[in-house]
Amino acid sequence: DEFDDDSFEHTLLVVREVSVFKIPPRSTSGGYKCGEWLQSDKIWSGRLRVVSCKSRAEIRLEDPISGDLFAACFVYPGLRDQSVEPALDSSRYFVLKIEDGTGKHAFIGLGFAERNEAFDFNVALSDHEKHVKRESEKEVSAATDGGDENSIDIHPAVNHRLKEGETIRINVKHKLASGSGMLSSGIKSVGLAPPPNGSGNPKPLGLAPPPSGSGKIRSVLPPPPNDPAVTRLTSNPKGSKDSARHAVDPLSDFSQLERNLPSKAGSGTTNGSAAGWAAF
Repeated sequence: DEFDDDSFEHTLLVVREVSVFKIPPRSTSGGYKCGEWLQSDKIWSGRLRVVSCKSRAEIRLEDPISGDLFAACFVYPGLRDQSVEPALDSSRYFVLKIEDGTGKHAFIGLGFAERNEAFDFNVALSDHEKHVKRESEKEVSAATDGGDENSIDIHPAVNHRLKEGETIRINVKHKLASGSGMLSSGIKSVGLAPPPNGSGNPKPLGLAPPPSGSGKIRSVLPPPPNDPAVTRLTSNPKGSKDSARHAVDPLSDFSQLERNLPSKAGSGTTNGSAAGWAAF
């Protein structure tokens, strides 16, 4: 009996509400078009349930309240196209081949309210086909392996565990001599930062260079009270620029000091006008 497999059922999909239409005969060999179905041809609405009965899938149209069966479509392995056919002009409509269990069948139109519901309907049927195919391949493989008792396993199990007393030696190369080790890296991390010019070596500290010879050293000591240059500056306030410069820097004019010093031919007595600090 073909209904012996009903002992085990697994529900794959439940859609709360679908619509069923009375469809006209197929106009062309290409397929059905839902645009030709009239709204007045709607004959039923209710719940749809996709059930897996071992190798067969069933599309059941049931009353949502009482659960009474309105119609059923049987999808056998490899014969899905004969039981479920999508409409040519919409992805939400299908044509089902329903059977009453006595060999009589009819074709009805099935419509989903949402596209995602129609998508889930297709996925449920595809998953069932894949599951049946995998189970069939497993049975064939088990029958082939069990029937050949003299077969030799070409992939024997290999024990990779170490034997008693067996050790493993690992060689690790040390690169401390090249200065690339952790110690040299630590020294570099605390060293002086490189100069901004990018030379790579820290710039040594040094003292500022001495002033050039063109510069003039000015004394912080006041001029002597009997300096003729100061006397000449006070007596002639409108002197030349050279006199003003000498007054600001009295030590820069050495010619006046030479005249105030005693002559080399003198007997050791000093001139009266050299009584200032230059004579000392």
